[in-house]
Amino acid sequence: MKKVILAFVLLGWSANVFAEAGDWLFRIGGSIVAPKSDNLSNRPLELDVEVDDGYSLTFTGTYFFTNNWAVEVLAAYPFQHDIEVDGAGTVGEATHLPPTVSAQYHFMPGNNIRPYVGLGVNYTFLFDEDIDGLIPGADLELDNSVGLAAQVGVDFDIGENMFLNVDVRYIDIDSDAEVRLPDGGGKLDLGTVEIDPIVAGVHVGWRF
Repeated sequence: MKKVILAFVLLGWSANVFAEAGDWLFRIGGSIVAPKSDNLSNRPLELDVEVDDGYSLTFTGTYFFTNNWAVEVLAAYPFQHDIEVDGAGTVGEATHLPPTVSAQYHFMPGNNIRPYVGLGVNYTFLFDEDIDGLIPGADLELDNSVGLAAQVGVDFDIGENMFLNVDVRYIDIDSDAEVRLPDGGGKLDLGTVEIDPIVAGVHVGWRF
């Protein structure tokens, strides 16, 4: 096993540092947001609510303070998720944006294969909520969320200043949910929606 690891490192080794202090990396690609199962907790109603996976374009910008340390900003085109209730099928949908800022440590900056880890803060905007399929005329309200985000990723060189990126994140997203009933029927507190997704992405990147 030690020989295999050593061979892997030597094959990826390059004489030059790919990114160093002052460099920028930009990535564009696609990601899947896969929420945890059984998303609604502390609920007054016995409903098995699920938030389905969502897919969208994602973009990142990374600035290197040193050869190893960098800060990254994640942006995306809005993700859309179907909302399902056991026994009723798809009853609505919600859309969100998950901007995230992370501090990263990049291992082996001189390699053609460069793994890294990151830890940061996510602010999720939730909007365009709809549950007409469950209660006609009702409005679903989901609060925005602030939580920690952790990531692991790796960059693979495919050109002098171009690379392929694969990363996986865990994001802590919890949102209080309410339903505004039609015709002045008041509000229904649904409790906390624990989305807490795994986010996996594949991107193409460039160094500047």
